[in-house]
Amino acid sequence: MNPILEQDVQFIKGVGPKRAELLRKLGLGTLRQLVEHIPRDYLDYSRFIKVKDLKADEPATVEVRVHQISTYRPQHRRNLAIVSATLTDGSGYFKAVWFNQPWLEKALPPGTAVIVSGRLKRERGALQMDNPLWEVLEEESELLHAGRIMPVYPLTEGLRPREMRRLMQTAVAQAAEAMPELVPEYLRRRRHLLAAPQAWRGIHWPDTWAQMHEALRTIKYQELLTMMVGIALLKENLAARDGIGHSPDGPLAELFREQLPFRLTAAQEAAIVAIKQDMERTVPMNRLVQGDVGSGKTVVAAAAVVKCVESGYQAALMAPTEILVEQHFHGLRRLLEPLGVEVVLVAGGQGRRLRRDLAAALATQRKLLAVGTHALIEEQIQFGDLGLVVIDEQHRFGVRQRAALQAKRQDQRSPDVLVMTATPIPRTVAMTLYGDLDLTVIDEKPPGRRDVATVWRKPADRDHVYQTLVDQFVRPGQQAYVIAPLVEESEKLEALAATELFEELSAKFPELRLGLMHGRLKAEAKDSVMEAFRTGALDVLVSTTVVEVGVDVPNATVMVIEAADRFGLAQLHQLRGRVGRGSLKSYCVLVADPKTEEGIQRMMLMQKTSSGFELSEKDLELRGPGEYLGTQQSGWGLQFAHITRDRALLEEARDDAAELVRSGDLARYPELLGTVRSRWGDRLGLARVG
Repeated sequence: MNPILEQDVQFIKGVGPKRAELLRKLGLGTLRQLVEHIPRDYLDYSRFIKVKDLKADEPATVEVRVHQISTYRPQHRRNLAIVSATLTDGSGYFKAVWFNQPWLEKALPPGTAVIVSGRLKRERGALQMDNPLWEVLEEESELLHAGRIMPVYPLTEGLRPREMRRLMQTAVAQAAEAMPELVPEYLRRRRHLLAAPQAWRGIHWPDTWAQMHEALRTIKYQELLTMMVGIALLKENLAARDGIGHSPDGPLAELFREQLPFRLTAAQEAAIVAIKQDMERTVPMNRLVQGDVGSGKTVVAAAAVVKCVESGYQAALMAPTEILVEQHFHGLRRLLEPLGVEVVLVAGGQGRRLRRDLAAALATQRKLLAVGTHALIEEQIQFGDLGLVVIDEQHRFGVRQRAALQAKRQDQRSPDVLVMTATPIPRTVAMTLYGDLDLTVIDEKPPGRRDVATVWRKPADRDHVYQTLVDQFVRPGQQAYVIAPLVEESEKLEALAATELFEELSAKFPELRLGLMHGRLKAEAKDSVMEAFRTGALDVLVSTTVVEVGVDVPNATVMVIEAADRFGLAQLHQLRGRVGRGSLKSYCVLVADPKTEEGIQRMMLMQKTSSGFELSEKDLELRGPGEYLGTQQSGWGLQFAHITRDRALLEEARDDAAELVRSGDLARYPELLGTVRSRWGDRLGLARVG
């Protein structure tokens, strides 16, 4: 790393201790971080116009002289200073007004030649610019604050646009040549990119719009290339490890298929074929199976478990919640125990004797599947010969938790890894967040599974919604969910919202058997409520989003989601997937009064689209990649590129990164390799983790 770039912002010309504190609020502590603080927008003040041609409601840039200037303080607002200047270029006059900048009267005395940029308005019949950008015109001076394509920077309170532009000019002049050249020259030629110094100068101070776009494209590409090289290295490191190499299918796999009470879909068949091919290779499997709610991923996982135990190895399935683990335990036991495969539950709070029996079974029993939460990775849990790790809703786990489970083998070989998610992930996100995994998509629903009819109702219709829910669904014997509104990022507030909703419905419908569930309840209480709902002892479950993933109650046919416009599309679709799991027609009612165009769009999309993948793409476009690309999971926070809007650039970077890593030439580009290492940290050492 060039030491110039690591210089503390405080010691850059024009900064000092006070401004340095303001810059640090923006996350800008070094010269490099300052240069990487690119404009959020631009104003085009590059075209000059004569005063006589000025028009109201249009932006304009003029070269003028100050004719008169004065400062006025209104009697009723003594703390307000209004600086008013009359400006002319000989063809006419107009007024410029600045607020609370009394020092301008001295800075712009009559006769000063100045470039002024801003939007005009008509005030009492005369043209006026409020708070225009300005630049004193000196011979041979480079225009900074007007008369050009003007950068607009993200700011913080106390930092003015004018001083930020001057700081950025200093920073770019000092650091542009030192910025690392991350893109090899042959790739710059191939992709028609700028050299790094040109790109950083062009993004901050472009002479033309074409130069700005070229610079931005270069900066986005180098960010995406760095990310995709890290992913390619993860994948290569994984491929270099020794795997298990399971045996081909035998009589147990055949028996498994024969005893299934339903027919597999074509998508399930294709997924099972891909998984079995992976498992028979000596390279560890690292595959993501992505299927919409109700697509039948559990059966696919069961087929992989059967193959594993038939080859003489043990399997483990880790899920994020006790409720989901219980569901997997009961469901997989029904599928596997008739084949002689023992399914054991590993959960927190189990007694000492039970744990001792479990430890003995895990150490000796080969035809075995252990299903559990993170309790599976506790030190006392040891496997005799772990051959397959299945991780459900894996985004709920940290990287190290997954690594700890995979490290339960006694030798250096890596068990095969199958990752499952019902969260619909756009293809571009899968390329980044899960780029080191092979991807299988189950895009069919099993026969008989029907779409959930979704309707949007305004809060004024709430009474009718609940009366219909009781009369037409609950009284005839069906069950319903009512989801409490999302209240900021506070589990406490959401629990309060759920409790208030529960009390309101209890008072209105005293004959109903209502249950309450939220994240503040203890695990035993959650399990007790959920079990009561699952067995039909409750009519209506009032809950927060803790029911979002994995709960299976076929008799639940209606879901009401309060304040639905507070949720993203992906989350609304996940919630909706809790109903429609039986043979009866099911409904989802969105109660919302959205105040934004985006909120209205989300409600309309939910009514007309049942595809989780289509909704996830729209969610990404509407809300950006933050929900999908947290640095904890991806090893990366995208600062410049957008994984949907820049899809074509992302695919180019992915192809180039794969070629670079495959060729073995990466070491020839130390700037790129060093940036990959510093930004991915030790994830490159966790390559066995999906």
